[in-house]
Amino acid sequence: MARHLITCTPAHGHVVPLLHIARHLMARGDEVVFLSSPRYADRIAATGARFVPLPPEADVDLDDADATFPERAGLTGPAALRFDMSNLFIRPGAAQLAAIRTVLGEHRIDAVLTEPLFVGAALLQRLPQRERPPVLVLGIFPLGVRSRDVAPFGLGITPRPGALGRARNATLRLVAERVIFGGVHREADAVSRRETGRDLGGFILDWAGRADAYVQFTVPAFEYPRSDLPASVRFAGPLPAPSSDAPLPAWWSDVERAGTVVHVTQGTIANTDLGQLVMPTVRALAASDALVVVSTGGRPLDALPAPLPANVRVAEYLPYDRLLPEVDVLVTNGGYGGVQQALSHGVPLVVAGQTEDKVEVAARIGWSGAGVNLRTSTPSPAQVGDAVARVLGDTGFRERAGRIGAEMRAADAWTALDRVLGSLVAAHPVADPVPGE
Repeated sequence: MARHLITCTPAHGHVVPLLHIARHLMARGDEVVFLSSPRYADRIAATGARFVPLPPEADVDLDDADATFPERAGLTGPAALRFDMSNLFIRPGAAQLAAIRTVLGEHRIDAVLTEPLFVGAALLQRLPQRERPPVLVLGIFPLGVRSRDVAPFGLGITPRPGALGRARNATLRLVAERVIFGGVHREADAVSRRETGRDLGGFILDWAGRADAYVQFTVPAFEYPRSDLPASVRFAGPLPAPSSDAPLPAWWSDVERAGTVVHVTQGTIANTDLGQLVMPTVRALAASDALVVVSTGGRPLDALPAPLPANVRVAEYLPYDRLLPEVDVLVTNGGYGGVQQALSHGVPLVVAGQTEDKVEVAARIGWSGAGVNLRTSTPSPAQVGDAVARVLGDTGFRERAGRIGAEMRAADAWTALDRVLGSLVAAHPVADPVPGE
C-alpha cells in the first residue's frame, strides 16, 4: 500500500480539487497525509486522509488576504502580482518545507502531490533525489509550463504562430523575468539557497515544469500547443465533477420549459460583490426572452437587489450535473473547474475575469473559440449583452465547445493520474524513515 503526501496552500479554490484527489487515492486503497490550513481540517478528515496542519507562519488565508495584508487592497496589475507572489507564496515557503520535512521524518512517503503554488514543494524538489520522494504537480490551473511557443504565464496573452510569435514571447519572457518579477525571483532564489543550498534552477513561476511529473487536468484542445512540452507533462482530462447534493429549487420546471437558458455565476469565492458580473448580466438580459439562472455561490439571496426582472431565477447553489445540460450560454468570471464542467457539456461561454489564474482561463476560452473573452472583471451590461447575443447567434461557438467537450468526455483523469503516479513510485522507491534521524 502506497502512502502519499498532498500539500496545498490555504485557499478554497486550491483545496477543493485536491480533496477530490485525496478521496480517489483513499478509495483505491492508498494512505494520504494532507498538509494544509486548520481551517480545512474537518473537510480533509472527511476524505479519510490524515490531516497535518501548516505551521502558523505558513498559514496565510488566501481567501481573505486583504484582511491579513491591508496594504494589498487597491493593488492592480504587476504590482498586485508581485505582492501576492512574495507575501502569499514565497515567504511561507520555508515554513512549508519544514512541515514537509517533519512529515517525511515520521512516515515513509512514496510521493508528494502538490498544486503549483505551494512553494514548499518547489523547494523540496531542489533537494537531491535520494533525500526526498518524487514530486508530482497537480495541474488544477491552466498549464504554466515555460515554452518558446507561449507568452509568460499570468499575462493572458494568446499564442502567435511562427518566428514573430517566438520572438515576441522571448521578449515578454525577458521583461517578465528580469523586470516585472526580477525582485520576486531573486527573493525565491535566496529562500531556496538558504533552505536547500541551491537556487530554484529556473524562474519561480516555471518551477512546476521541472518537477518529476506534472499531471494537467484538462485536454490538449483547451491548452496552448507547445512544441517543447516537457516529457514529464501528461494531459489527463478534467477532474470528474463530484455528484452534487444541491436540491433542485422550486422553480426548476421553468428551466425545463425555457427556450433559452443563460446561467451566470461568480463562483464560490470571488462573489462578495455580485455587481461585478451577476448584476450586469441580469440587467443586460432583463428584456430578453432568455431565462437567466443565477447562482450566488453561497451568498444569501438578498445580496441581490430587489426586485429582480421577471425572467431571473436565483439560488445559492445549483446541481451542475442537472443544470448544465439545459444551459445555452454560461456567463462566468473564469474559475477553471467550473469552466471545464461547462465545456464538458459542450456549453459555450462568456467570461469576464482578469485576476489570479482567471486571466489565463479567459484567454484560453477566447483562443479556443469556445466563447467570448470580455478582457475585464467588471463588464458593463452592454458588453455582456452583446457577447451573449454573439454566442447565441453564432453556432460556431457551440460547435467548438462541443468538440472540446467530446475530448473531455473521452478522457479518464483517474486512470491517467494512477498511471503517472504508479510509474513515478516504481521509478523512485523510498525507504522508511530511520527513527531519530
